[in-house]
Amino acid sequence: MLDKAMTDQLKTYLGNLREPVELVASLGDDQKSAQTRELLEEIAALHPDVSASFDGDAERRPSFVIRRASDPARWVRFAGLPMGHEFTSLVLALLWAGGHPPRVDAEIIEQIERLEGDFAFEMYFSLSCHNCPDVVQALTLMALVNPRITATLIEGGTYQDEVEARNVMAVPATFLNGEPFYNGKMSLEEVLARVDTGAGRRAAEKLAAKKPFEVLVIGGGPAGVAASVYTARKGIRTGIAAERFGGQLNDTLGIENLPGTEYTEGPKLVADLERQVAAHDAIDAMNLAQASRLVPAREAGDWHEVHMENGAVLKARSLILSTGARWRALGVPGEQELRNKGVAYCPHCDGPLFKGKRVAVIGGGNSGVEAAIDLAGIVGHVTLIEYDGQLRADEVLQKKLRSLSNVDILTSAQTTRIAGKDKVSGLTWKHRESGQEHDLELEGVFVQIGLVPNTEWLKDSGIALSRHGEIEVDARGGTSVPGVFAAGDCTTTPYKQIVVAMGEGSKAALSAFDYLIRNESAGKVAQAA
Repeated sequence: MLDKAMTDQLKTYLGNLREPVELVASLGDDQKSAQTRELLEEIAALHPDVSASFDGDAERRPSFVIRRASDPARWVRFAGLPMGHEFTSLVLALLWAGGHPPRVDAEIIEQIERLEGDFAFEMYFSLSCHNCPDVVQALTLMALVNPRITATLIEGGTYQDEVEARNVMAVPATFLNGEPFYNGKMSLEEVLARVDTGAGRRAAEKLAAKKPFEVLVIGGGPAGVAASVYTARKGIRTGIAAERFGGQLNDTLGIENLPGTEYTEGPKLVADLERQVAAHDAIDAMNLAQASRLVPAREAGDWHEVHMENGAVLKARSLILSTGARWRALGVPGEQELRNKGVAYCPHCDGPLFKGKRVAVIGGGNSGVEAAIDLAGIVGHVTLIEYDGQLRADEVLQKKLRSLSNVDILTSAQTTRIAGKDKVSGLTWKHRESGQEHDLELEGVFVQIGLVPNTEWLKDSGIALSRHGEIEVDARGGTSVPGVFAAGDCTTTPYKQIVVAMGEGSKAALSAFDYLIRNESAGKVAQAA
């Protein structure tokens, strides 16, 4: 099961075990059970403190438990093979079960230990899903820290019948105590915020206790991180408050156009950005911190106030707004009702759940055509639907798309309705020239029609917005309010690209620094520091 590189890597990691680990498998007579046995035997052969047995009695077969030999009440179960993107999750589960400390703040570990009640998590993942490992690893750690928490992590391709019976049509899909818990990517902190009833109050108190910042960055994507690094290097007390650190990067797979980096993936780049921020003592990073209202300073040198969703208020002399954007919704009947029930936005994550089925991709730009190409290799048939009279994707992508035998392309086509009761059963589209309506029978709809800026919270703030909701910025990243700057996908700056956002964030930071030194209020800053 493991190639030489994976074997060598795993053997090195297992050298960090501090106590014995037991692998207990429940197997059947099928091929995947045989593969599971082979994998566990290979792992057990790599270290004397790892043992494998095959006498488990779990209903899901194949599946296996990873547990600490000295404390078998703390366990995590994998149902199906955790390979692909989940190989790292497997390695971490072995290490944590074997007593190797996780790279998590002690405060978070204590929060997991304090949880009261019984929590039985079940989570479905796909091997091609780059958003799933965060959830897998969060639930794994919780189960191995607190014996009243269990985590069963299920590879959807192995348990297709179960996936269909529970109407799982998007991953990661998490259930708690048998009931739907959340669909989508979650960090460990986000999971805890949902199950720990006191987490919101404690988070608000923690934020409210923060001293005022010289620069406060709102948003933790490429633009926000670049801005915070630049101000920190100037020795400026900087805060970065992010609803979701990394932003859209968390949902981005291959990145091949970042100068100096031949190839990387969104989650890996997010991890790199997190490490860079953590390396600067001048940066106070606040994750899961959602802004709800901006009250600008009355005059230069006074404090801008950012009111947070949890009731806390953060203050700063200068602000950099980099709240990014999100996937644009179609806005047609049936879309929201069937979201995660056949309506999806991430073909890499959810494509494997539609193996052999008929799907539609809405959008003929680069993202839509790339999605259609990817899905064509998995699903039975793809219909690409484009509102314009022609596709807008790069010619090389169009050429590839047209070469695929299981793809139909519809142009001048307006999607008017998505049909289905418990899951998608079809859609209706109208030809924009003839006005004639057509029905398509299918099981999935992937929406790829661009982005919407996350700027609703700036309403009535005095910040000028374009008709599309983007923050209007000048050549220096300045907004209509002195001392408030903006960068990235939430602004009127053209070309929504990672490298552009990083550059704009850096520029906004330099402009904020220039603003601070030209509008002296050093006394206030000294008192607040």
